[in-house]
Amino acid sequence: MPETKSRLLFLLELLNRETDEEHQITVAEIIERLNIEGFSANRHTVVSDLNTLTAHGIDVVCNKSRQNQYFIGDRHFELPELTLLVDAVQAARFIPAKQSKSLIAKLSSLASVHQADKLNRQLYIDKQPKSVNEGVLYIVDLIHTAIHDKKQIAFQYYEYTAAKRKALKHGGQVYRLSPYALIWKNDCYYVLGYSDNHSKVVKFRVDRMANPKSTDEKAVRKPKDFRVENYAKMVFQMFDEETHTVTLRCENCLMKSIIDQFGEKVKTTIVDDNHFTAEVEVSVSPTFFGWIVGFGGKIEIVSPDSVIEKYTRTLKSIIEKLH
Repeated sequence: MPETKSRLLFLLELLNRETDEEHQITVAEIIERLNIEGFSANRHTVVSDLNTLTAHGIDVVCNKSRQNQYFIGDRHFELPELTLLVDAVQAARFIPAKQSKSLIAKLSSLASVHQADKLNRQLYIDKQPKSVNEGVLYIVDLIHTAIHDKKQIAFQYYEYTAAKRKALKHGGQVYRLSPYALIWKNDCYYVLGYSDNHSKVVKFRVDRMANPKSTDEKAVRKPKDFRVENYAKMVFQMFDEETHTVTLRCENCLMKSIIDQFGEKVKTTIVDDNHFTAEVEVSVSPTFFGWIVGFGGKIEIVSPDSVIEKYTRTLKSIIEKLH
């Protein structure tokens, strides 16, 4: 009985690792591999073992021919699904290169060795830099636990000096945060929650957190009107300035850019044959203005007047610095 169990485990590993629809194995080849590993086996025991695996939910497919050939059919993840996951790991800036390789190796182990070769490729990601914070996965786990347990976390936050050196912000000030959600935006991971230091809901980039610790302090309850999806809509990368409903006049060719930025539910109105307006909720900031300028005059702010005036002042300030 012990040998039977060991033989079954080896057979399952062999099928998982070395077979797929394009790479099948015969009973004779299985017997040869079992004998090399020191197991006694014949055609009857191999077929019986294959039937046992099938009876326990393993999708062992038999391609009936003069020499029956076997392979694992349905896996937990199909190759296109694993490819998608591998590409996502490679493209994610917040996952350091070393941990990306480790995660990809684990994902590849879910496929046959032949399929793994197809996964072992380099996705072109426009030379995006990877995070150098190798504790980022630990930090993500700590935050998830704090969200689940409704506890606060404490951490320091770093920025970069002009000499490209890391420096703890505000002289190493310790931030206390009641985390509500993790958001993946623009290939960066952010934690969103109530900050005791800021006395409001703010965001922090996870890979720029230093020395994070869980605490026994109860988290501050979410505001009644708080919705993660609503916060994310407010042009997340445009910082936490005062929010406004802004009407933009855009050339028709920019509809896809507006939808990419604000989603398909954004309110739009056709103006004429060449233009439409979009009503968007944004954090009005220099970054938002920079986003508009990036379209080279194809987007105009129509209202409100207060935002138009702020935009005009920002542009004048930039022009003055050019002289």
